Amino acid sequence: MIYLLSLSLSKFKLNFFADKVFVHHWPKNSPPWPDSFQEKLDVSLNKNSAQKKIIVNSNSINIENFEFTCLKKIGISVPFFKKECRLIFEAQFEKSFTHVHITIKSNNFIELFNELISWKKKFSE
Repeated sequence: MIYLLSLSLSKFKLNFFADKVFVHHWPKNSPPWPDSFQEKLDVSLNKNSAQKKIIVNSNSINIENFEFTCLKKIGISVPFFKKECRLIFEAQFEKSFTHVHITIKSNNFIELFNELISWKKKFSE
């Protein structure tokens, strides 16, 4: 279910559930993550098959209890022959740099895709 609270970027907030989240170290030449950090992400997000609550704010994205800031290189797509939407971006979590992939397979993935495109356009301005 999607909840769009505002289209004004300063107050933008979009809530939805993701079917899959994958967070990995990026860029490759950035400082390596401690094993405990990777394990925390694997247990909570990467290898957890439960749906994850996503909150897209004006300048950050929350995935469950993880806040990703310093967003850049945001991509939003609908893969051919799949009924899903993907959001991919680079961000900072705590003091680490990350690359995040979010997959949404809901019945209203096109509506969500359009809302994310609107957010990205406002974010890029």
